[in-house]
Amino acid sequence: MKTSWRSASLVASAVAVLALTTACGQESGTSNASQNVGATAPAGGIAGVGSGIGGVGTGTGAGAGASASAPAATGGVGAGTGTGSQTGTAGQLSVSANAELGKVLIDSDGMTLYRFDSDTQEPPKSNCDGDCATTWPPVPADDATAGDGIDKSLLGEVTRSDGTKQLTVDGWPVYRYAKDTNAGDANGQGVGGKWFALAPDGKKAKAQSDLPGLSVRNDPKLGDIVVDKNGMTVYRFMKDKQWPMSTACTGACLEKWPVVGPVDAKDTKDIDLKGSSASRGYVVFDRPDGIKQQTIDCVPLYTFAGDKAPGDINGQGVGGTWYAVAPDGKPVGAS
Repeated sequence: MKTSWRSASLVASAVAVLALTTACGQESGTSNASQNVGATAPAGGIAGVGSGIGGVGTGTGAGAGASASAPAATGGVGAGTGTGSQTGTAGQLSVSANAELGKVLIDSDGMTLYRFDSDTQEPPKSNCDGDCATTWPPVPADDATAGDGIDKSLLGEVTRSDGTKQLTVDGWPVYRYAKDTNAGDANGQGVGGKWFALAPDGKKAKAQSDLPGLSVRNDPKLGDIVVDKNGMTVYRFMKDKQWPMSTACTGACLEKWPVVGPVDAKDTKDIDLKGSSASRGYVVFDRPDGIKQQTIDCVPLYTFAGDKAPGDINGQGVGGTWYAVAPDGKPVGAS
């Protein structure tokens, strides 16, 4: 991480501390317990990344296949042409050095493994079924073993809603991505702001970049807009209220518009932390649903699940209520 801008942010940090004591609200700490899931145990087959349509072995497409014991709902979907060789099983897990993500976990075929933010770690639970499990095939737990650089005590299993056993790493259910067709592909990284490649310790693999938690990108269409640490465009919802702070995006809305989590004021660049007054600044919003959400000038911040890569602005103007955010928190392009 470059530090030239960090020193310059100390004054802004002092303003942020002042803002935290004002009427916008205060951030309160939370604890995150963890548990050792243990070693893997024998289990039935589940959907995996296979080749061909609805099967395992060689065929005419590399897609999401299903083992013989998997239910029909998780049948494979071919993607492309050619002869594939993915087995759908995990085999011996190993660690791969990815140029962008650092160390990531891969299966015996070299396919990148992922975790899903909507799952739970304690207790382990998968919330990816149906069409989701077709796009993100669960990795079976039956034959998974730990290779070099992997703590075998982190490997475990979780029983899915269909009764099959899915591999977990440090409690997080493990998946492949159907659009990864070659060993080493990591096309699932950051999809929807909820899917991330697995690091060997079960944590999210993080993009190796110099981007701070929040910074500014000059978009050729929108001008200066705020982006998060992954370079994804940050948005605001015009139905939210700035003062007193409140949110109109709850429940299913958050699946399309994930909140931007708390960011240290020192971990920002070119963001106007002062806001419009001493009582409206850069604070963390304690939402009624218990989620902590970053704000700029008391404006709650979101990303958009429809943005698939850094630089995307697919959320701009959606419904006439969602807009990219300027460095001072104002909506870009709103009438």
